Amino acid sequence: MQRSINMAYYRKEDRNMFIASIDDRAKMHDKWEDWHAEYLKAKTRFILHGFTVKDVIVDINELKEYCKKRGIKNDGSARSQFVIGK
Repeated sequence: MQRSINMAYYRKEDRNMFIASIDDRAKMHDKWEDWHAEYLKAKTRFILHGFTVKDVIVDINELKEYCKKRGIKNDGSARSQFVIGK
């Protein structure tokens, strides 16, 4: 059985809008390049453990609306829920 996982991918050009929209800024990397390096490491680990990885490019406005409709903070948990549903 093939295992798969969705991973949130944030485009560099969306970085400022993304940072301005989240409620857990202190937990995020200071630079997109640092986040991207960690993203690639995590993706590689999943692949090495037999997962198929789907990159889900996050539309920041869609994410904000998702959180607003549910009355939840835009934090890591909400972003995970958002991406799982893609």
